[in-house]
Amino acid sequence: QVRLVESGGGLVQAGGSLRLSCAVSGSIFSTSVMGWYRQAPGKQRAEVATISSGGRTNYADSVKGRFTISRDNANNTVNLQMDSLKPEDTAVYYCNYRRGLAWYWGQGTQVTVSS
Repeated sequence: QVRLVESGGGLVQAGGSLRLSCAVSGSIFSTSVMGWYRQAPGKQRAEVATISSGGRTNYADSVKGRFTISRDNANNTVNLQMDSLKPEDTAVYYCNYRRGLAWYWGQGTQVTVSS
C-alpha cells in the first residue's frame, strides 16, 4: 500500500505564495509519476502539475509560469511552489502518486486565496 500525506495549505491574499509538500511512504518505486491535482467547489478534480521520476514536468495552462513542481526521490517527497496566487486557485489540492495503472491519493489540503 502507498500512503500520501500533504501539508502546507492555508489562506493567502491574492498575489501571495504558498508551498505544498507531500510525503509518500509504503510500497513505492522510483519509476513513478507524482503530481498535484485540485478540485474547486462544484467542479471536477483537475490536474495541476506532474513530474516524472526523471524530472520531466507538465503544467496546466492556468498555472504555467506561476507554479513550480519538484520532487526529491531520495526522500520520496513532491512539492508545489505556488506564486502569484489568484482567487481562482482556491481549491482542495490533492497529491497523487501513480505507477502504471495504480493511482494513489492524499487526503487533500485546502488552499484559499482571498481577493
